[in-house]
Amino acid sequence: MSSLVTSKDRPIDSRVVLAIVSVGILLSSLDLFIVNVALPDMARDFGDTQLSGLSWVLNAYAIVFAALLVPAGRLGDRGSNRATFLIGLAIFVLGSGLCSAAWNVQSLVAFRVLQAVGAAMLTPSSLGLVLAAAPAERRPMAVRLWVAFGGLGAALGPVIGGLLVEIDWRWVFVVNVPIGLAALAVGLRLLPQVCGDGGALPDVFGAVMLIGSIGTLILALVKGADWGWTSAGVLIAFAVAVVFGVAFRISSARHHSPVVDPALLRAPNFVLMAGNSLFFQIAFAGMLLSVVLWAQNVWGWTALKTGLAIAPGPLVVPLVAVLAGRFIGRVGAGPVIAAGGVLFAAGMVWWARAITLEPDYVGGLLGGMVVSGLGVGLTLPTAFAAGSAGLPPQRFATGSAVLSMSRQLGLAIGVAILVATLGSPTGQQATLDAFHRSWYVTAAVAVLAGLIGLGARMPKPVAAQQESVSEHVTA
Repeated sequence: MSSLVTSKDRPIDSRVVLAIVSVGILLSSLDLFIVNVALPDMARDFGDTQLSGLSWVLNAYAIVFAALLVPAGRLGDRGSNRATFLIGLAIFVLGSGLCSAAWNVQSLVAFRVLQAVGAAMLTPSSLGLVLAAAPAERRPMAVRLWVAFGGLGAALGPVIGGLLVEIDWRWVFVVNVPIGLAALAVGLRLLPQVCGDGGALPDVFGAVMLIGSIGTLILALVKGADWGWTSAGVLIAFAVAVVFGVAFRISSARHHSPVVDPALLRAPNFVLMAGNSLFFQIAFAGMLLSVVLWAQNVWGWTALKTGLAIAPGPLVVPLVAVLAGRFIGRVGAGPVIAAGGVLFAAGMVWWARAITLEPDYVGGLLGGMVVSGLGVGLTLPTAFAAGSAGLPPQRFATGSAVLSMSRQLGLAIGVAILVATLGSPTGQQATLDAFHRSWYVTAAVAVLAGLIGLGARMPKPVAAQQESVSEHVTA
């Protein structure tokens, strides 16, 4: 990859930029999943707290993270992605340290919200830095690596969480502090300054409406199973999400500096890849939660054993993400994304056909885990690269934030669909049938995601794009 030049005339290889920002992405992605395995220990530590109350430790993070992604991306594009990333990383580290010192559930939820604010700031700005640092012809590979780190963190969450809980659940948060501080220190020295487009402040009212719409939508999705899908609370949350969404659309159409520039929607592949990300993450969330529930609740495995059993799947993701570039050059992005969806579905069908009530790792769980991991490695990085390749340099962070938001929505919907598909079976055979049904549903959603992605075409970089990026990377 090409080099950038800092104010001290030191060449900065874009691989260095990718390495620095990937630490932040890995930490923020891990925290979406790593906390799951620690909930029972939290409940015991805080007394007789019900797990239903502790669920807000997960939900608060997911809601705030998804809702703030786009406004935070616009903030980075307008000002400085470097500053936005570093501030976000600092907030995330501070929130992690406070979470480790929480004295009750309420304080833990509040500190998790602070964590999510930092994660929302660093995620889109990190990709903005990576895209600005890489020459146009290398951006697809850089994006695939960036996404691979996020996918690796999401899938390895149960593994690392299981290991840390063996020490103490607070280490789930403590571990973020030294790693984050090291990345912050290196980033202050080596990350390049990428000038934003300046201009007027973005539509504040529109940003609030977007946050409200996404927040209430995810609230309805994650609490639908607990409150009841036809309950007043869920119906009101859906209605409020629609009202906020309409208000956001009207405000964006009228404001001179909308949060989401309509030009983004005309970028090649952008809308198509947002749809692919939404549906593939629905399948991914269903897969990950289902295997954790099955291994621990049916086979009786510990959190640590379950996490280690999952590990082979995510371990193949970075390797496949790198190799996918060769296939894209030969057959195009669309067929690679479609193949990933089919492979992921094949892994789910494997489980539905091979897993029984008798624990069998090699013949049952392992094969489906590895095959679905191959699908993740082909799909997620390629789709994100195809969706962001045609973005104008001044909208790197905002565009990546919209794509990331679609992924977070998919995760929330995927959990809701899995819960609804499983239901409340009684008896071992009924439980086995429910999980088999859920894996077939997950497979169908993955195939649908692949079909949506089939139309992707990787835009060819042009010299003008590369020159435009160079103009926005200053000393």
